[in-house]
Amino acid sequence: MQRVAVAAVTGVVTAGSLAVGCTAEDGPHDDGRAPEPTAPPSPSRGARGAGPVLAVKVDNAPGARPHTGLGAADIVYVEQVEGGLSRLMAVYATRVPEAVGPVRSARETDLELLRQFDRPVLAFSGAQTRLLPLVDRAPLRAEPPARSPGAYYRAGDRAVPHNLYLRPLDLLLSAPGKDALTTGFTYGAAPEEGRTETTRTVRYPAARFTFTWDGSRGSYRVAMDGTPAVTTEGRALAPATVVVQYVRVRRSGYFDSRGSNTPYSETVGSGTAKVLRDGKTYDALWKRPEAGDGTRFTTADGEPVNFADGQVWVVLARATDQS
Repeated sequence: MQRVAVAAVTGVVTAGSLAVGCTAEDGPHDDGRAPEPTAPPSPSRGARGAGPVLAVKVDNAPGARPHTGLGAADIVYVEQVEGGLSRLMAVYATRVPEAVGPVRSARETDLELLRQFDRPVLAFSGAQTRLLPLVDRAPLRAEPPARSPGAYYRAGDRAVPHNLYLRPLDLLLSAPGKDALTTGFTYGAAPEEGRTETTRTVRYPAARFTFTWDGSRGSYRVAMDGTPAVTTEGRALAPATVVVQYVRVRRSGYFDSRGSNTPYSETVGSGTAKVLRDGKTYDALWKRPEAGDGTRFTTADGEPVNFADGQVWVVLARATDQS
């Protein structure tokens, strides 16, 4: 299991309440009592191949960057939240880093996305009060700080609410392995047809992501709001495959503390997508008939659009913004 350095976020740690204040993009939280913050422990060395995936809701406001532990994720989902901003959900199965964060609150979109997995563990800072009953009824293991206070700590070099971090190995004894990634994704050789495209930008109302092919690395360098994205260890975020999945984004029944509606991205159904790999873009169709199904990406002829080995980013984009 790869060890991920965390010195950048644990060098200075302060004790304090885990009650997270509301911001323009967030609603009320239920974060529970404050754990005593300490540095993350070394990874456990349990047996591999058992248990669920770990999904972590990750803050992506400018004050939350750079991120910790994001490079170890197998899948990173990008979704729109209040105010046109973005938030990430990182899914871990083959590697579990020592720390992940900053951790933020869950959204209704996450519950539908996670139905693809077998009772996943969801780490998040809390949720809007009216959403909490849905979280409790969802087929997952919810692990906010109120339930596992010892798994979280606050870093002293960042301001609340962008300083809450998770020790994943306090929730997951070991990496469950690739078989736990029941997403429906297929991996292998690329389709025969594809057009050369070295850069693609996806825009939300108040956020943008640019993916630029780096042939020397065999991956896409990520830029957020025009700035190259790196981890706290100084490593570039560079997925091997990027999927721009065009979905219906509608109003939900939830609002943040300033009255802004929470967007809901529908990931059950069908639509179109762009798959970026190997410096080329492939037109694809996506289909997920039921919430418990994985998402299949195919050509118009029904052939699988395989992904490259390595990290996958799935950007949920509004269907009306297709280009």
